[in-house]
Amino acid sequence: MSKQPQPISPVKNFFAGGFGGVCLVFAGHPLDTIKVRLQTQPKPGPGQTPLYAGTFDCCKKTLAKEGVRGLYKGMAAPIIGVTPMFAVCFFGFGLGKKLQQKSPDDILSYPQLFAAGMLSGVFTTAIMAPGERIKCLLQIQAASGEVKYAGPMDCVKQIYRESGIRGIYKGTALTLMRDVPASGMYFMTYEWLKNLLTPEGKSPNELSVPSVLFAGGMAGIFNWAVAIPPDVLKSRFQTAPEGKYPNGFRDVLRELIREEGVASLYKGFNAVMLRAFPANAACFLGFELAMKFLNYIAPNL
Repeated sequence: MSKQPQPISPVKNFFAGGFGGVCLVFAGHPLDTIKVRLQTQPKPGPGQTPLYAGTFDCCKKTLAKEGVRGLYKGMAAPIIGVTPMFAVCFFGFGLGKKLQQKSPDDILSYPQLFAAGMLSGVFTTAIMAPGERIKCLLQIQAASGEVKYAGPMDCVKQIYRESGIRGIYKGTALTLMRDVPASGMYFMTYEWLKNLLTPEGKSPNELSVPSVLFAGGMAGIFNWAVAIPPDVLKSRFQTAPEGKYPNGFRDVLRELIREEGVASLYKGFNAVMLRAFPANAACFLGFELAMKFLNYIAPNL
C-alpha cells in the first residue's frame, strides 16, 4: 500500500493535472491525428487498396502531403480542451480519494483508487464529449478534403444551428462508457506501479524520473486497453451523418461487427498504443513536477 505523507489537495491536483494535460497533447497529438484518420478512413471498393495501409503508412502520407504541421492539425482544440479536462480529471481523482479517506493519513486500497478514478471519468465526460465530437469532425474533414467548418468555434456554431445542444453532446453515453472504466484503470495502474517501483523504506513521491515515465506510460496503455472498443464506436457515431444510427451505439456495434468482424473494435490499436505510452508518460511526469512545485510554493494549500 502507498504511504501518503502529503494530505490530498484537490486544488493542487487541478493545477498540476492541467499542466500534465499540456505535456500530453504535445507528446501525443501527432499519433492522435493518425488514429482518427485510420479509424474513419472510407472502406475501399472491390479491388481497391485502402487509403492507408497502416499506422506508418498514414504517417508517411500525411508528412509527404502536409508536412509536420499536418500531424499537429487541430491541436488548438485539444490544448484548449485538454488542459481543463486533465485539470478536472486529476481534481476528480483527488476528490474521489479524499471522499474515501476517514482521516488525512488513511491509505486507500486499490479498489478504492479504482473508484476514485471512475469518479474522475464522470467529471471529465461533461467537458470531454463536445470537445471530442468537434475534434473528430475537424480531423476527418482535413483527411476527406471537403471543408465544411472553418475551425472549432465555427464547428460548434454549425452543429448548434443544425441540432441544438443535443448535437453538441452527441456520443456522450459512449464517452461515459469509454472514460469511466478506463479512468479507473488509469489511476489504479499508475498508483500500483508507483508502489511497485518504490524501493523499500522510500516514499512513492521520491520516485526517479524514469520510474515516473514508466508508470505513467503503462497506465496509459492499461487505460486504452479498456477504452479502445467504445472509442472506435464513438468515433464512428460522432462522425456519422444525422439519423444514420437511430438506436445509437447499438446500431454502430451491430453494423461494425456485421461488416468487419470483432477485430474492427480494435481499429487503430497500434496508433493508440504507440501514442499512449509517450503521451501519458509525459502527462504524469508533468503532473508530478507541477505537484512538487506547488507543494514547494504553497505547502498548506
